[in-house]
Formats: sequence, C-alpha cells, structure tokens
Amino acid sequence: MTRNLCLFDLDDTLIPFDSDHAWGEFIIRLGWVEEAEFRRRADEYFEQYKSGVLDIHQYIAFATEPLRVRADTETDAAHARFMREVIAPQLHADAHALVRKHLDQGDLVALVTATNDFVTAPIAKAFGIADLIAVRLERDAGGTITGRIAGVPSYREGKVTRVGQWLADQGAAWRDFERISVYSDSPNDLPLLELATDPVATNPSPLLEAIARERGWRILNLFK
Repeated sequence: MTRNLCLFDLDDTLIPFDSDHAWGEFIIRLGWVEEAEFRRRADEYFEQYKSGVLDIHQYIAFATEPLRVRADTETDAAHARFMREVIAPQLHADAHALVRKHLDQGDLVALVTATNDFVTAPIAKAFGIADLIAVRLERDAGGTITGRIAGVPSYREGKVTRVGQWLADQGAAWRDFERISVYSDSPNDLPLLELATDPVATNPSPLLEAIARERGWRILNLFK
C-alpha cells in the first residue's frame, strides 16, 4: 500500500470549540432541558473530559436523554439548525484547506472523535471527510437511541482500537502506511499521537503543547 494515513480529531482541532458541549448549549436554547441542572452536569462532565477522567458510558446516558424522548424528525431538524447556526460559521478556511491538502494527496483520511455520531456525522460531511470514527450510539430494533454505546468508544485508547478495526475492515493495518499523520489538541489523544510518524499538536491545550515541545512534535495553530 502506497497511501499515507491521516487522522483528524474534531473538537478544538478542526473546529475552535467542543461540538458536544455546544450541542448541549444549543438544546438549552431550544428548551429541551431544565437549564440550570443540565448545564451544571454538562459542565461537570466537560471538566472530567478535559482532565482525562470521564466515564464516557455515564456521560452518554446523560447526554442522549433529550434525544431519546423525541422523534427522529424533531432531532434531525434541530441538528440541521445547529449546523446552520453554530457549526457552519466556525468552519474556518484554514481547517478546510488542511483537510483538502491530505485528500488531494490521496491520503486515507478519517475523522476520529470522542463525540457521538449523531452530533458529528454532519460535521464530517461538511469537511468532505467520508470516514467517521465516533462514539456509536446504540439503537434498538426500532432505531431508537438507547443511551448506551455500541462497541468500543472512540475515547483515549479506544481511538486506537477503533481505527485498527476500521483499517481491518478495509483489508489494511497500521503497518501498511509509510507515514501516519495525527492532528489533535488534547492529551486524551496521546495513545493515537504516539503511533504517528507525523504527530501534530493542533491548537494544543497547555499540557499537550508542553509534551509536544519536549518531544519535538510539530505545533499548528489554525485559529490564531
């Protein structure tokens, strides 16, 4: 195989905020949840995520509750509005250009995120990325979200597992690629970054920036 592999994180990497947290703020605006208690819990989980101690199964049960009590037509319409009002204005030209560069080079490109597939699938599409590796929301036989995660969550070491599964589905493996680029802002992605031949600390948190400088990794700021 002669293609190179390129893996992008999403939140604070290709967009300048956390899409999951932004979705929570958006449904507060819609009146889907009781504002004070939902924001308190959402902010608590967000801090746990940034600290690398999040129980993602517990978080998904909380975050999907507003989706589980509404019809798909209502949630899909809300997400389309979310894309127009929140996401689209923050799709920066430099981020688009970076993705396009790797696609034009013929790299195998995937978006690899710890945010769930309901929130992120339209965002991946907006970037022109066909392959999304996200937290998969389990659905029952009728297609209703259950509040559980299907398979391995793409979080921390789980990103490595899920990428390996995705490659295997295509008859490939990590060793098949001469160069592997990984772009991320977060130390949560160290397991993935450490597998890269070209790790790029992208809009890095202070901790990841310190690690990148110590290890001589490239540092890229897309939004400054």
